[in-house]
Amino acid sequence: MRLMWAMMLLVGSAWGAAQAALPADASTLRDAADPTLQARLEARLDELRLNDSVSAGQLAVTLVDVTDPERPRLAEVNGDEMLYAASLPKIAILLAAFQRIDQGELALDAETRDLLTRMIRKSSNSAATEMIRRVGRDYINDVLRSPRYRLYDEELNGGLWVGKEYGRGSAYERDPLHHLSHGATTFQVARFYYLLETGGLVSPKWSREMKSILGEPAINHKFVGGLLHEAPDAQIYRKSGSWREWHADSAIVEHGGRTYIAVALARNARGGDWLKRLIVELDGLILKSPVRTAGL
Repeated sequence: MRLMWAMMLLVGSAWGAAQAALPADASTLRDAADPTLQARLEARLDELRLNDSVSAGQLAVTLVDVTDPERPRLAEVNGDEMLYAASLPKIAILLAAFQRIDQGELALDAETRDLLTRMIRKSSNSAATEMIRRVGRDYINDVLRSPRYRLYDEELNGGLWVGKEYGRGSAYERDPLHHLSHGATTFQVARFYYLLETGGLVSPKWSREMKSILGEPAINHKFVGGLLHEAPDAQIYRKSGSWREWHADSAIVEHGGRTYIAVALARNARGGDWLKRLIVELDGLILKSPVRTAGL
């Protein structure tokens, strides 16, 4: 009987097996809240005169020091508030595509790689829409909500969501909690990058591939604009988004022997400028913290 049960498990689909593997990263990041980093983040937001925007729900920020990935340090404000995120959720399409690739259901040929690269680095809407169609509309949110990833979790007020093609047309599936077509919370986006950094998205091999696609951003605004000016030697793996008064940015940044994750969502006409100034302060917070040599 035991042998029969083991064989039944083995012949199950790879995706089903992946779903059964519950990640520990959600609790790891929750437990990684660092009071000192939190106090410094709040102080910097006050210096930038952004605390009123935080209180009004117009700004959400999550910062994670992953210099030692086994001992992350978390600070955030409004981390579980879900906001419209424009093009930032294209990272969810990237994940779903590599899940298909891993299962042998999509070829990582030159054309697919080009579509994925243009979708991320240049934020091409046409490339994103083509990838949504190739991967499958329902499949993307199924991956996000799966037990394996839980990147959209109703118990955590949502998270990453893609419910509309990028371009004209109506939404085909708005998120259940907030009815957004393209949404995110900064905490769940930070989890995406933490899984990416630790090899937990699909597999270590495909995590490295996804990270390489997120590198060399072609749009120099917000996070990239701020660091290009103040820290030109920083390596940035990033996806941003903007539409009307909504502005979003997210990145893994490697700078000065440190690695950190920064995510911010803003709803304000000046949000792009907020994020450009904010990333310089976040970079300073991490670089001025004691170096943990275990992760270097």
